[in-house]
Amino acid sequence: MTTLGDWGSFFTAEAGASAALAGLLFVGISLNLAKIVAAAGLPNRALQALTLLFGILLVASLALVPGQSVGLVGLELAFLGAAIVGVALTISLRSLAHTDAAYRRWHLGETTVVGVATALYPIAGVLMLLRGAVGLYLVVPAFLVSFVIALLDTWVLLVEINR
Repeated sequence: MTTLGDWGSFFTAEAGASAALAGLLFVGISLNLAKIVAAAGLPNRALQALTLLFGILLVASLALVPGQSVGLVGLELAFLGAAIVGVALTISLRSLAHTDAAYRRWHLGETTVVGVATALYPIAGVLMLLRGAVGLYLVVPAFLVSFVIALLDTWVLLVEINR
């Protein structure tokens, strides 16, 4: 049977990775701040990347608090996850409104992926309340997809903006 203790190393690694990447993203944004602010949709992309990385950090940090029951972590994950979904989708949809027509379809696909990935957090929380720590397995794809989307957004902010 899966317990919270089995997940300690995973959440420690994910918290460290997300914090490090968020820090690097802050540095990268500061280097290209004038160009990012000048482009209509790029500030939202920067915020989306930071939101996804910060979401990973918050989820991992809460899961690492010692002495919590599986039910309490599930409850925290359900509520925090719902907030992450709301914030991430709001930012992504705001960004979509400023996307050039040529890239709108791709960005709509990215918005869908962000919605599905972040929706796994509250689903995992509810599953934990109903079935125990097995719900944490849904956090894995949520983290992985969030990292990929954040890295794609970071690429646009740091490399594509300078082409």
